[in-house]
Amino acid sequence: MLKVLVPVDGSPNSLRAVRHAVAEYQRDHELELHLLNVQPQFRHHVARFVSRSDRESWHNDQANAALAPACELLDRSGVPYEAHWALGDRAAEICRAATRLGAHHIVMGTARKNSITRMLEDSVTDKVLQTTTVPVEVISGDAVSKWESWGLPAGVLGAGGLMLLAVD
Repeated sequence: MLKVLVPVDGSPNSLRAVRHAVAEYQRDHELELHLLNVQPQFRHHVARFVSRSDRESWHNDQANAALAPACELLDRSGVPYEAHWALGDRAAEICRAATRLGAHHIVMGTARKNSITRMLEDSVTDKVLQTTTVPVEVISGDAVSKWESWGLPAGVLGAGGLMLLAVD
């Protein structure tokens, strides 16, 4: 039985990856589907003011909220699955879960972005592709908004231009 890991964060792009996994399951019922949501840890400065049980409860609630749309989609489709959540760096935890579960491959959804945005942004998909030894199937999602495609590069280039002017 092939195990497939699908990281989900509740976004439309991650749901697109879940739909792709459903279609894959419908072609081959020998797939074992695993959903994974990764919650970022609280910074040390914040964590020291919140009890461990309150932090765990909050992370559990956030993970369940992020997993809910994917679980609902799989329940409606009649696809068996297991849902997991982890705490830490998203890319590292996805790679760790793939290895721990013995995943055959990872199916990830990602937004379509221009190369400048991908270069400047901290992409979980890129980190997973660079780190894991497990094959990764990337499902392209919706294109980013005009603001993201032009605003971020223009802002960075504009800030760089201002710095050059300030140096002179």
